[in-house]
Amino acid sequence: MAKNICVIGVGYVGLATAIGLADFGNYVIAIDIDQSKIQQLQNGNMIIYEPGLQELLTRNTSANRLKFTNSLKDALDNSEVVFIAVGTPENGNGDGNVDIQYVENAVNDVIQNSNSYKVLVIKSTVPVGYNRKVNERIKKANRDMDVVSNPEFLREGKAVYDFFHPDRVVIGTDSEKAKEIMRDVYRTLNRINVPFLWTDWESAELIKYASNGFLAIKIAYINQLACLAEQIGADIISIAKGMGMDGRIGPKFLHAGPGYGGSCFPKDTKALSAIAHQFGVPITIIDAVIEANKKQKMRIVERLKKRMPNISGKTIGILGLAFKAETDDIRESPAIDIVDELLKLGAIVKVHDPQAMHNFKEKYEDKVSYCNNEYEVSKDADALLILTEWNEYRSLDLRRIKSAMKSPYIFDTRNVLDRDELNELGFSFDLIGQKTMEA
Repeated sequence: MAKNICVIGVGYVGLATAIGLADFGNYVIAIDIDQSKIQQLQNGNMIIYEPGLQELLTRNTSANRLKFTNSLKDALDNSEVVFIAVGTPENGNGDGNVDIQYVENAVNDVIQNSNSYKVLVIKSTVPVGYNRKVNERIKKANRDMDVVSNPEFLREGKAVYDFFHPDRVVIGTDSEKAKEIMRDVYRTLNRINVPFLWTDWESAELIKYASNGFLAIKIAYINQLACLAEQIGADIISIAKGMGMDGRIGPKFLHAGPGYGGSCFPKDTKALSAIAHQFGVPITIIDAVIEANKKQKMRIVERLKKRMPNISGKTIGILGLAFKAETDDIRESPAIDIVDELLKLGAIVKVHDPQAMHNFKEKYEDKVSYCNNEYEVSKDADALLILTEWNEYRSLDLRRIKSAMKSPYIFDTRNVLDRDELNELGFSFDLIGQKTMEA
């Protein structure tokens, strides 16, 4: 049976969740305090770049299964299930803990404004123990409400696929009534035999942190192996392939690069470390991963400095600003740390990204030059750095690039270019986890 659902928050997770649940046949009202975002969505316009979402937005609004509003009361009055999917960024105190205020505001608003039974589903990534505290608060307020922890595992750039084809659905609750309602909410996934893990609140909360922490470990590990491979003359691509053939390891997240970024891994590893230290059981491997990732980003600049000891006044072209391909998200992107350092060193920086330049402009304004394409970036450049693995960068016209550059040097931090072609065309180049090549 279709459910009436309210989703609070229309960021990456909230919007994908609202649209996906509507496509399952539920009736969804999505709410956000940002009136401009709601207005755009009401007009049928996507507010983030996420492949496939625009088509789903149009389909479900046209079918009257999906609406957007700024009125929490209207949304709650017409919903039995309430998803909270607002952001939990770092708190800014440097201790690794997250800023829970947006979730707190949403929880308090739901408790205060609900006048009938609700299943309160917390999809935001929250500290371990938070759902239990919310449940205690609901009991004190004498509200008819059950709490569910339902962490998200959506990859930016792949959110549509991940929502409709999840590896698992994790649901933490102690209420049989809430379980039955959640089965209805996700009935489409039940029909295609997606595994459901029913557990307690704390386990559900920790599964999210543990999963992202483990993936971050794989990334940091392959990046450090890449450093070793460079020194001994090995090839990290072959090494990763050989490792990935082992079924116990698997090939995913074994792509060496400039370090992880985005809205989840940096924040969640720091939060996991903070939680572990808080309970007196530090996870030292996570602490090491956090430090290794910082060093990996700066290592890109250090390798560039070996090529050109005096970067001041040199023109550096940057291809790729988003933390990964298929998203416009620059949060914690390696490009930010690298550009910051290049500007400190006095470099002239030119940039391009297929989707993320508007977000980069908000941060850097006129401190860098924004180019319309890859070839404009390469014009008169002393060095060209590839920082994001966009497909269009895999098929660059390298002859055209070389003729445009002042000095034919490329640092491909994502290993998307063909080493033999670079060599044949006479480029000086650096790759991650492979031998340096002089022209």
